Amino acid sequence: MGLINWLVEQHQFLMQQCFSLPFAFLFYFFAKRGYLSLTYRYLFVSVGGCVMAVSTMGIYSTLLFVSTFVFILLLVSVDPGYIHTWVFGTQMLWQTFWHLLIQYREYCLHEPVSIRLFLAVSSLMLLTQRITSVSMDLQEKRAMFTFNASSKSNGCVMFLPLISYILSFTTLLGGPLCSYSQFVSLMEGISLNPPPSPLGVVCLKLIQVLLLELVRFCLVYFIRQTIYDPACSAVLCGILWVWGIALVLRIQYYSHWRISECLNNAAGFGFCESSPGDSRDRSGPTDGDFWTTEASSRMSEFARRWNATTASWLRRLVYKRCTHFPLFMTFGFSLWWHGLHLGHFVGFLTWAATVKADHYIHRYLHPKLCSTWRRLLYNLLGWINTQMVVTCVVIVVELRNMSGLRLLCVTYVGLFPLCNIILLVILVKLSIVS
Repeated sequence: MGLINWLVEQHQFLMQQCFSLPFAFLFYFFAKRGYLSLTYRYLFVSVGGCVMAVSTMGIYSTLLFVSTFVFILLLVSVDPGYIHTWVFGTQMLWQTFWHLLIQYREYCLHEPVSIRLFLAVSSLMLLTQRITSVSMDLQEKRAMFTFNASSKSNGCVMFLPLISYILSFTTLLGGPLCSYSQFVSLMEGISLNPPPSPLGVVCLKLIQVLLLELVRFCLVYFIRQTIYDPACSAVLCGILWVWGIALVLRIQYYSHWRISECLNNAAGFGFCESSPGDSRDRSGPTDGDFWTTEASSRMSEFARRWNATTASWLRRLVYKRCTHFPLFMTFGFSLWWHGLHLGHFVGFLTWAATVKADHYIHRYLHPKLCSTWRRLLYNLLGWINTQMVVTCVVIVVELRNMSGLRLLCVTYVGLFPLCNIILLVILVKLSIVS
């Protein structure tokens, strides 16, 4: 019972999505058997999302409904060539208002912020991803919507899939992000060409979530039993202690991503077609696999693998559209999207600088790795460096205030990103001179 109580207290996203799994299986069963027409499929998904929003967020679910209504209004009234600018500006202003309101209540009024508001703002961030993905599709002419005000049935046919995509109960609290066209093709094809039974995939991923949470539970217990004291503890102990805290925080994300994938797979979404001769079931894109992501030996690799569909969205939204300093502009927008806390400024700008440093270091050292043992040593040192830098980023981003910075200074972990940034400055000067 201790583990269950801990899960409920520490990871409400996880438990709330677990409670939605039976409804996802129900949707898959009815859709596959042909009991739901296409219209009723869209209604099931969107109404399920509305019910989930109201039950988990209460009055704050209106944040999502207002965003959806304003987006539909803009879609009707704005020219497709300018729709992305209007949607992006309006949505980010709305999201930023609530982020700043939370900070005002936390730091100025010293009031406890409702967990329902945190849930609503987190879902609003995911809503921003889906809405801006559609607006970019319209701007790039990957999707076309034609609205005929005189025909209500045509309006319903057009907007119902869009509302279902935005408010789908399978992605309301988590990813992975898929495009609007992928969502529509999955909804249309689930009865014609049904995906494989999701039971095996979902059970396997639930076991993975259980194992991750068990590891996290053990790590938390160990960290609580060995509180670090800078006065009488070795430097290495402090580094390992902070690394353990950051790993606990990262495991929480991996669990959340896995349970989000479970929910999508249980509804029959997210499956990729197998190649000829390949009998394995593929459960589609993922935001991050624990072993693959944590095995990254370079900061640039970690950045691409961590929250992968969000990274792809940021690349499309910012990186490819910026002509000057695209890397720093991308991470700068990411800190805006995440909420503009002090820890976000330090964390994301440090992350951007260390990714840039990784590019220069790899370009300088990789041609010199002429033997196998040198490559192995380079990968090992790169992995240690990546883990330490990621630890710094996670601590300051998750703690959000000065306490994260103080912890990194006391334990000397903050020296790792500092050394990366110093190396970046040196290599940039060398490249300019040469």
